Amino acid sequence: MKFRARLTAALLATLATVGVSSAQAAEINFITDFGFNGRHAYFYVAREKGYYKAEGFDVTFVRGQGSADAIKKVAAGVATFGFADAGSLVLARGNDGVPVKLVSVVYAKPPQAIFAIKGSGINSPKDLEGKTVADTASSSVRLLFPAFAKAAGIDASKVKWVVAEGSALPSLLANGRADAICQFSVGEPLIAAAVAPKEVTRINYADSNLDYYGNGLIASEEMIAKSPDQVKAFVRATIKGMKDAFANPAEAATIMAKYQKELQPAVIEGETRLVKELAEVKGSLGHIEPKSIASTVDVMSANFTLKNPVKPEDLFAPGFID
Repeated sequence: MKFRARLTAALLATLATVGVSSAQAAEINFITDFGFNGRHAYFYVAREKGYYKAEGFDVTFVRGQGSADAIKKVAAGVATFGFADAGSLVLARGNDGVPVKLVSVVYAKPPQAIFAIKGSGINSPKDLEGKTVADTASSSVRLLFPAFAKAAGIDASKVKWVVAEGSALPSLLANGRADAICQFSVGEPLIAAAVAPKEVTRINYADSNLDYYGNGLIASEEMIAKSPDQVKAFVRATIKGMKDAFANPAEAATIMAKYQKELQPAVIEGETRLVKELAEVKGSLGHIEPKSIASTVDVMSANFTLKNPVKPEDLFAPGFID
Protein backbone atom coordinates (compact mmCIF):
# COMPACT_ATOMS: atom_id res chain seq x y z
CA MET A 1 0.00 0.00 0.00
CA LYS A 2 2.81 2.34 0.89
CA PHE A 3 4.45 1.63 -2.50
CA ARG A 4 1.15 2.28 -4.30
CA ALA A 5 0.69 5.54 -2.37
CA ARG A 6 4.21 6.66 -3.25
CA LEU A 7 3.64 5.72 -6.90
CA THR A 8 0.35 7.61 -7.01
CA ALA A 9 1.99 10.67 -5.48
CA ALA A 10 4.81 10.49 -8.00
CA LEU A 11 2.37 10.22 -10.90
CA LEU A 12 0.36 13.19 -9.64
CA ALA A 13 3.53 15.23 -9.30
CA THR A 14 4.55 14.29 -12.85
CA LEU A 15 1.14 15.20 -14.24
CA ALA A 16 1.24 18.51 -12.40
CA THR A 17 4.62 19.26 -13.90
CA VAL A 18 3.42 18.36 -17.39
CA GLY A 19 0.37 20.55 -16.87
CA VAL A 20 2.52 23.54 -15.97
CA SER A 21 4.76 23.02 -18.98
CA SER A 22 1.78 22.74 -21.29
CA ALA A 23 0.27 25.90 -19.82
CA GLN A 24 3.50 27.79 -20.38
CA ALA A 25 3.89 26.67 -23.99
CA ALA A 26 2.62 29.30 -26.39
CA GLU A 27 2.36 29.44 -30.16
CA ILE A 28 3.21 32.99 -31.16
CA ASN A 29 3.78 34.97 -34.33
CA PHE A 30 6.74 37.28 -34.65
CA ILE A 31 6.66 39.81 -37.52
CA THR A 32 9.80 41.34 -39.01
CA ASP A 33 10.08 44.96 -40.06
CA PHE A 34 10.53 43.97 -43.66
CA GLY A 35 10.93 40.60 -45.35
CA PHE A 36 13.48 38.04 -44.20
CA ASN A 37 17.01 39.35 -44.48
CA GLY A 38 20.46 38.67 -43.09
CA ARG A 39 19.93 41.36 -40.47
CA HIS A 40 17.34 39.03 -38.88
CA ALA A 41 19.75 36.13 -38.42
CA TYR A 42 19.84 36.31 -34.63
CA PHE A 43 16.10 35.54 -34.46
CA TYR A 44 16.80 32.32 -36.34
CA VAL A 45 19.73 31.59 -34.04
CA ALA A 46 17.45 31.97 -31.01
CA ARG A 47 14.95 29.54 -32.53
CA GLU A 48 17.52 27.04 -33.85
CA LYS A 49 19.36 26.84 -30.53
CA GLY A 50 16.16 26.34 -28.57
CA TYR A 51 16.21 29.64 -26.68
CA TYR A 52 12.59 30.40 -27.55
CA LYS A 53 11.54 26.83 -26.82
CA ALA A 54 13.27 26.94 -23.44
CA GLU A 55 11.14 29.97 -22.56
CA GLY A 56 7.97 28.15 -23.58
CA PHE A 57 7.50 29.60 -27.08
CA ASP A 58 6.79 28.00 -30.42
CA VAL A 59 7.63 30.92 -32.71
CA THR A 60 6.45 31.42 -36.27
CA PHE A 61 8.20 34.15 -38.24
CA VAL A 62 5.95 36.41 -40.33
CA ARG A 63 7.23 38.48 -43.26
CA GLY A 64 6.69 42.19 -42.58
CA GLN A 65 6.08 44.87 -45.19
CA GLY A 66 7.66 47.82 -43.41
CA SER A 67 7.73 49.03 -39.81
CA ALA A 68 4.33 50.70 -40.07
CA ASP A 69 2.88 47.35 -41.17
CA ALA A 70 4.55 45.47 -38.30
CA ILE A 71 3.24 47.97 -35.74
CA LYS A 72 -0.33 47.61 -37.03
CA LYS A 73 -0.12 43.82 -37.02
CA VAL A 74 1.10 43.75 -33.41
CA ALA A 75 -1.61 46.23 -32.35
CA ALA A 76 -4.27 44.06 -34.02
CA GLY A 77 -2.98 40.90 -32.37
CA VAL A 78 -2.07 39.30 -35.71
CA ALA A 79 1.50 39.13 -34.36
CA THR A 80 2.41 38.73 -30.70
CA PHE A 81 5.74 40.51 -31.02
CA GLY A 82 7.39 42.49 -33.77
CA PHE A 83 10.52 44.25 -34.94
CA ALA A 84 9.94 47.86 -35.92
CA ASP A 85 11.41 51.32 -36.20
CA ALA A 86 11.03 53.68 -33.23
CA GLY A 87 10.36 56.70 -35.43
CA SER A 88 7.50 54.92 -37.17
CA LEU A 89 6.15 54.02 -33.74
CA VAL A 90 6.06 57.70 -32.75
CA LEU A 91 3.96 58.42 -35.84
CA ALA A 92 1.66 55.47 -35.15
CA ARG A 93 1.04 56.55 -31.59
CA GLY A 94 0.72 60.28 -32.30
CA ASN A 95 -1.55 60.01 -35.32
CA ASP A 96 -3.47 56.81 -34.78
CA GLY A 97 -3.15 56.11 -31.08
CA VAL A 98 -1.73 52.66 -31.78
CA PRO A 99 -1.25 50.95 -28.37
CA VAL A 100 2.20 49.48 -29.01
CA LYS A 101 5.51 50.07 -27.23
CA LEU A 102 9.18 49.25 -27.55
CA VAL A 103 10.38 46.68 -25.02
CA SER A 104 13.99 46.41 -26.21
CA VAL A 105 16.20 48.33 -28.63
CA VAL A 106 18.38 46.68 -31.28
CA TYR A 107 19.46 49.53 -33.54
CA ALA A 108 20.72 52.00 -30.96
CA LYS A 109 21.89 54.32 -33.75
CA PRO A 110 19.96 55.58 -36.81
CA PRO A 111 20.14 52.74 -39.38
CA GLN A 112 18.46 54.50 -42.30
CA ALA A 113 20.54 55.06 -45.44
CA ILE A 114 20.29 55.79 -49.15
CA PHE A 115 22.37 53.85 -51.66
CA ALA A 116 23.57 54.85 -55.12
CA ILE A 117 26.00 53.44 -57.64
CA LYS A 118 29.53 54.70 -57.14
CA GLY A 119 30.44 57.08 -59.94
CA SER A 120 26.81 58.07 -60.59
CA GLY A 121 27.33 61.55 -59.22
CA ILE A 122 25.56 60.89 -55.95
CA ASN A 123 28.16 61.24 -53.22
CA SER A 124 26.47 63.50 -50.70
CA PRO A 125 22.92 64.31 -49.54
CA LYS A 126 22.78 67.43 -51.75
CA ASP A 127 23.38 65.26 -54.82
CA LEU A 128 19.97 63.65 -54.29
CA GLU A 129 18.20 66.78 -55.50
CA GLY A 130 16.79 66.25 -58.97
CA LYS A 131 17.23 62.48 -58.67
CA THR A 132 14.76 59.59 -58.48
CA VAL A 133 14.78 57.56 -55.28
CA ALA A 134 12.89 54.27 -54.94
CA ASP A 135 11.52 52.75 -51.77
CA THR A 136 8.55 50.83 -50.37
CA ALA A 137 5.49 52.82 -49.36
CA SER A 138 5.75 52.25 -45.60
CA SER A 139 9.52 52.11 -45.14
CA SER A 140 10.90 54.10 -42.22
CA VAL A 141 13.69 55.39 -44.51
CA ARG A 142 11.03 57.05 -46.65
CA LEU A 143 8.99 58.20 -43.65
CA LEU A 144 12.02 59.86 -42.05
CA PHE A 145 13.38 61.43 -45.23
CA PRO A 146 11.88 64.88 -44.42
CA ALA A 147 13.77 64.91 -41.12
CA PHE A 148 16.96 63.83 -42.86
CA ALA A 149 16.51 66.40 -45.63
CA LYS A 150 16.08 69.18 -43.09
CA ALA A 151 19.13 68.13 -41.08
CA ALA A 152 21.27 67.68 -44.21
CA GLY A 153 20.16 70.89 -45.90
CA ILE A 154 18.35 69.24 -48.82
CA ASP A 155 15.33 70.65 -50.64
CA ALA A 156 13.08 67.62 -50.20
CA SER A 157 10.69 68.88 -52.90
CA LYS A 158 13.40 68.34 -55.52
CA VAL A 159 13.62 64.61 -54.87
CA LYS A 160 11.31 62.39 -56.93
CA TRP A 161 10.02 59.22 -55.30
CA VAL A 162 9.07 55.91 -56.86
CA VAL A 163 7.19 53.27 -54.88
CA ALA A 164 8.35 49.69 -55.44
CA GLU A 165 8.36 46.29 -53.77
CA GLY A 166 11.31 45.86 -51.45
CA SER A 167 12.60 42.81 -53.27
CA ALA A 168 12.78 44.83 -56.50
CA LEU A 169 14.83 47.73 -55.12
CA PRO A 170 18.35 46.33 -55.75
CA SER A 171 17.52 45.51 -59.37
CA LEU A 172 16.06 48.99 -59.90
CA LEU A 173 19.39 50.43 -58.79
CA ALA A 174 21.48 47.96 -60.77
CA ASN A 175 19.50 48.58 -63.97
CA GLY A 176 19.49 52.35 -63.60
CA ARG A 177 15.72 52.59 -63.30
CA ALA A 178 16.25 54.51 -60.05
CA ASP A 179 19.14 56.81 -59.22
CA ALA A 180 19.13 55.67 -55.61
CA ILE A 181 17.26 53.34 -53.30
CA CYS A 182 16.46 53.34 -49.61
CA GLN A 183 17.66 50.66 -47.27
CA PHE A 184 19.09 50.30 -43.80
CA SER A 185 22.86 50.48 -43.51
CA VAL A 186 22.81 46.79 -42.57
CA GLY A 187 21.49 46.02 -46.05
CA GLU A 188 24.69 47.06 -47.80
CA PRO A 189 26.00 43.48 -48.34
CA LEU A 190 22.74 42.51 -50.07
CA ILE A 191 22.76 45.57 -52.32
CA ALA A 192 26.46 45.23 -53.10
CA ALA A 193 25.94 41.63 -54.19
CA ALA A 194 22.97 42.60 -56.37
CA VAL A 195 24.76 45.37 -58.28
CA ALA A 196 28.19 43.70 -58.62
CA PRO A 197 30.55 44.28 -60.33
CA LYS A 198 29.38 47.86 -59.81
CA GLU A 199 30.08 49.34 -56.40
CA VAL A 200 27.75 51.22 -54.10
CA THR A 201 28.05 54.40 -52.12
CA ARG A 202 26.09 54.88 -48.91
CA ILE A 203 24.61 58.06 -47.47
CA ASN A 204 23.81 57.53 -43.79
CA TYR A 205 21.11 59.42 -41.95
CA ALA A 206 23.29 59.19 -38.85
CA ASP A 207 25.97 61.31 -40.55
CA SER A 208 23.60 64.29 -40.61
CA ASN A 209 23.82 64.43 -36.80
CA LEU A 210 20.30 63.12 -36.32
CA ASP A 211 20.05 61.39 -32.95
CA TYR A 212 17.31 58.80 -32.54
CA TYR A 213 16.72 55.11 -32.06
CA GLY A 214 16.23 52.72 -34.93
CA ASN A 215 14.56 49.33 -34.61
CA GLY A 216 13.64 47.38 -31.56
CA LEU A 217 11.30 44.69 -30.28
CA ILE A 218 7.68 45.78 -29.87
CA ALA A 219 4.63 44.44 -28.06
CA SER A 220 1.09 45.66 -27.53
CA GLU A 221 0.21 47.47 -24.32
CA GLU A 222 -2.27 44.67 -23.58
CA MET A 223 0.48 42.05 -23.83
CA ILE A 224 2.82 44.14 -21.69
CA ALA A 225 0.16 44.61 -19.01
CA LYS A 226 -1.30 41.10 -18.96
CA SER A 227 1.76 38.96 -19.70
CA PRO A 228 4.91 40.84 -18.61
CA ASP A 229 6.71 37.58 -17.83
CA GLN A 230 6.18 36.34 -21.39
CA VAL A 231 7.41 39.65 -22.79
CA LYS A 232 10.53 39.44 -20.67
CA ALA A 233 11.05 35.80 -21.66
CA PHE A 234 10.80 36.60 -25.37
CA VAL A 235 13.25 39.50 -25.02
CA ARG A 236 15.63 37.32 -23.00
CA ALA A 237 15.64 34.56 -25.61
CA THR A 238 16.16 37.04 -28.44
CA ILE A 239 19.08 38.70 -26.66
CA LYS A 240 20.71 35.29 -26.28
CA GLY A 241 20.37 34.81 -30.01
CA MET A 242 21.90 38.23 -30.62
CA LYS A 243 24.90 37.51 -28.43
CA ASP A 244 25.57 34.22 -30.20
CA ALA A 245 25.13 35.74 -33.65
CA PHE A 246 27.44 38.65 -32.88
CA ALA A 247 30.07 36.32 -31.45
CA ASN A 248 29.93 34.05 -34.51
CA PRO A 249 28.35 35.74 -37.57
CA ALA A 250 29.42 32.88 -39.84
CA GLU A 251 27.51 30.37 -37.71
CA ALA A 252 24.48 32.67 -37.69
CA ALA A 253 24.64 32.84 -41.48
CA THR A 254 24.74 29.05 -41.77
CA ILE A 255 21.71 28.72 -39.50
CA MET A 256 19.57 31.30 -41.30
CA ALA A 257 20.52 30.01 -44.74
CA LYS A 258 18.93 26.68 -43.83
CA TYR A 259 15.55 28.39 -43.61
CA GLN A 260 15.94 31.19 -46.16
CA LYS A 261 17.74 29.42 -48.98
CA GLU A 262 17.47 32.38 -51.33
CA LEU A 263 19.90 34.34 -49.13
CA GLN A 264 23.64 34.02 -49.64
CA PRO A 265 25.49 33.08 -46.43
CA ALA A 266 28.11 35.77 -47.12
CA VAL A 267 25.38 38.42 -47.26
CA ILE A 268 23.79 37.17 -44.03
CA GLU A 269 27.17 37.22 -42.31
CA GLY A 270 27.91 40.74 -43.54
CA GLU A 271 24.54 42.07 -42.40
CA THR A 272 24.94 40.45 -38.99
CA ARG A 273 28.28 42.20 -38.51
CA LEU A 274 26.66 45.55 -39.36
CA VAL A 275 23.80 44.88 -36.93
CA LYS A 276 26.38 44.38 -34.20
CA GLU A 277 27.75 47.86 -34.89
CA LEU A 278 24.28 49.40 -34.59
CA ALA A 279 23.41 47.40 -31.48
CA GLU A 280 26.43 48.37 -29.39
CA VAL A 281 25.28 50.21 -26.27
CA LYS A 282 26.63 51.05 -22.87
CA GLY A 283 25.45 48.48 -20.37
CA SER A 284 23.24 45.53 -21.21
CA LEU A 285 22.54 44.66 -24.83
CA GLY A 286 19.01 45.75 -25.73
CA HIS A 287 18.73 48.27 -22.90
CA ILE A 288 16.54 51.28 -23.68
CA GLU A 289 17.98 54.59 -22.54
CA PRO A 290 15.24 57.12 -21.63
CA LYS A 291 17.36 60.01 -22.92
CA SER A 292 17.62 58.42 -26.35
CA ILE A 293 13.88 57.74 -26.35
CA ALA A 294 13.26 61.42 -25.59
CA SER A 295 15.56 62.40 -28.46
CA THR A 296 13.67 60.07 -30.79
CA VAL A 297 10.38 61.70 -29.85
CA ASP A 298 11.90 65.17 -30.29
CA VAL A 299 13.20 64.40 -33.80
CA MET A 300 9.87 63.04 -34.94
CA SER A 301 7.78 65.75 -33.28
CA ALA A 302 9.94 68.49 -34.80
CA ASN A 303 9.67 67.13 -38.33
CA PHE A 304 6.14 65.72 -38.49
CA THR A 305 2.70 67.00 -37.66
CA LEU A 306 1.24 64.76 -34.98
CA LYS A 307 -2.46 64.79 -34.13
CA ASN A 308 -1.56 64.22 -30.50
CA PRO A 309 1.70 64.80 -28.64
CA VAL A 310 3.75 61.73 -27.77
CA LYS A 311 5.55 61.54 -24.45
CA PRO A 312 8.74 59.47 -24.05
CA GLU A 313 6.94 57.15 -21.66
CA ASP A 314 4.33 56.49 -24.36
CA LEU A 315 7.01 55.02 -26.59
CA PHE A 316 8.62 52.35 -24.43
CA ALA A 317 8.11 50.00 -21.53
CA PRO A 318 11.11 49.60 -19.21
CA GLY A 319 12.16 46.62 -17.18
CA PHE A 320 12.37 43.87 -19.81
CA ILE A 321 16.16 43.54 -19.99
CA ASP A 322 17.83 41.27 -17.42
